[in-house]
Amino acid sequence: MAKSPDDRAPVPVGKGTPAETSSRVEIDAFLERVRTIERTAPAGPRGRLIFALDATMSRQPTWDTACKLQAEMFLEAQAIGGLDVQLIYFRGLGECRASRWVSEPAALAALMEQIDCRGGHTQIRRVLGHACRETEKAKVQALVYVGDAMEETLDDVCAKAGELGLHGVPAFVFQEGNDPDVEKTFRDIARLTRGAYCRFNAGAAHELRELLRAVAAYAAGGLKALSDLSARRHTGATRLLEQMK
Repeated sequence: MAKSPDDRAPVPVGKGTPAETSSRVEIDAFLERVRTIERTAPAGPRGRLIFALDATMSRQPTWDTACKLQAEMFLEAQAIGGLDVQLIYFRGLGECRASRWVSEPAALAALMEQIDCRGGHTQIRRVLGHACRETEKAKVQALVYVGDAMEETLDDVCAKAGELGLHGVPAFVFQEGNDPDVEKTFRDIARLTRGAYCRFNAGAAHELRELLRAVAAYAAGGLKALSDLSARRHTGATRLLEQMK
């Protein structure tokens, strides 16, 4: 599939090596499907959301799932005001990269399909620091982080989360699995940024889908949009709203 000039690989946040391209039949099928989605003009100003993923080796199945589910964020936000999303991920030996901002699900999927997961340690502090710098340039409404591990110094991560909280950017931290130490750190990040923490089960795509849709609603329309979504019996929105009130 030919790539346009705008489908370029994410740029490093600090040091890193170029990302390799990986071919996935499912992603190609997804790209074809999203081209058929009817586009309507957004009703208000666009939200800005940073979508952060752990791309270390154990994360490949969830990465593939996220590739297919990320369109849900755009579609949920479309009627509210639209959404611009930036992807940031880490993997390997100190590699942490951020993409350009995109406004279409096909563009984000094209970026994600270039990336494969590699062994390495978590770099959550760098993700939080990047979010601080981005919102200093132009307001970011929300950060989503999806992961299953935490291998950094707790105090360092919490200090950076506190800084992000001072910038007024809530972090929505979604944990795959049930490691209690990881849960404590992820809950602290959510608390310090006035965001929310939720856990989802490995392989439970429907749970992650609901959570991503809820955050997109918040990023595009704030607490009112999240409340409206919850009122429609949307489980993900209700889970987040309970922690943010």
